[in-house]
Amino acid sequence: MSTDSRTAAKTADAPPAARPDVPARVGAPLAVLLWCGGLLLLLASVAVAVTIGPARISVPDVWSTVAAHLGFGASDLSPIRDGIIWNLRMPRTLLAAVCGAGLAVCGTVMQSLLRNPLADPFVLGVSSGASTGAVVVVVLGVGGGAVSLSAGAFVGALLSFALVLLLSHTLGGSTDRVVLSGVAAMQLFSALTSFVVMTSADAEQTRGVLFWLLGSLSGVGWSEVALCSAVLAVCLVICLAHARTLDAFAFGQDAAAALGVNVARTRIVLLCTTALLTAALVSAAGAIGFVGLVLPHAARALIGSGHRRLLPVTALAGAVFLVWVDTLARTVLDPQEVPVGVVTALIGVPAFVLVLYRTRSTS
Repeated sequence: MSTDSRTAAKTADAPPAARPDVPARVGAPLAVLLWCGGLLLLLASVAVAVTIGPARISVPDVWSTVAAHLGFGASDLSPIRDGIIWNLRMPRTLLAAVCGAGLAVCGTVMQSLLRNPLADPFVLGVSSGASTGAVVVVVLGVGGGAVSLSAGAFVGALLSFALVLLLSHTLGGSTDRVVLSGVAAMQLFSALTSFVVMTSADAEQTRGVLFWLLGSLSGVGWSEVALCSAVLAVCLVICLAHARTLDAFAFGQDAAAALGVNVARTRIVLLCTTALLTAALVSAAGAIGFVGLVLPHAARALIGSGHRRLLPVTALAGAVFLVWVDTLARTVLDPQEVPVGVVTALIGVPAFVLVLYRTRSTS
């Protein structure tokens, strides 16, 4: 038995504060308070974000419209104002919340599986691979219409992550190698995407695709919200079902195996789950970076590393974060819109540097 395995066996039943790699668990009352507070903050954020824009809309108008469309009473708003709320702003705001939650969950799972604080779908190239798959379907028409945008993004995400795993395993499998392999995959698939767009798309199509690749929630409808919400719900349930397994990965793969975890099967299931979720989000909103990198660290600072409590808090934090980032992106230069990925990068790069510094100082 390895040193890590013996350490895990000795500390598996120890109080969390005694474990070397796991911060003390937050009490159940505080966890419930954070969940309830996060949910209320998310509902308030969605309601307020929908009111922000050229048309004058109040929060009561938003609730009235939502209630009317759900069959609870009737709204006295004009058809134009009702359409602005229900058909334009509400789907976009809800999709921003779903994307933020999904990307944050993906980052949390990847960081735990790889024991790397810098892992997320963007840094590890999964988003770039999904973008390439989606662009190949849209621009080149691969599949002749039988292959959907989401399916192309899913295949691209799987290929990208398979390349990362292959490179990192070939180079030794350390966490640093995984990140470097992810950067290489990200650059490769970004170059492939640019090549396809520049050689096969017309000027108008090129502009639209490039704007979408930077992350854009404009023009989304209820179908995208329904698809991404369903995928998020399924993937979140799968991740929560593996919460204790993710906790075991804090001791490393050998220690997790000694604790009874089927390491290979777990990694395949969870990596395919994150790839599916990333693909669905990228197909709807483009490549939005740094959400999966920054938000898991903020959530851990609030609630600790126990994934049964961490995953819901991370999802709520990511949802609230991206709702306000999208609101800022569509209003800061009104009437011109800034791609969401540009704003998240401006916020995420300093946070990324901070994570690097903290990782260096604790290594």
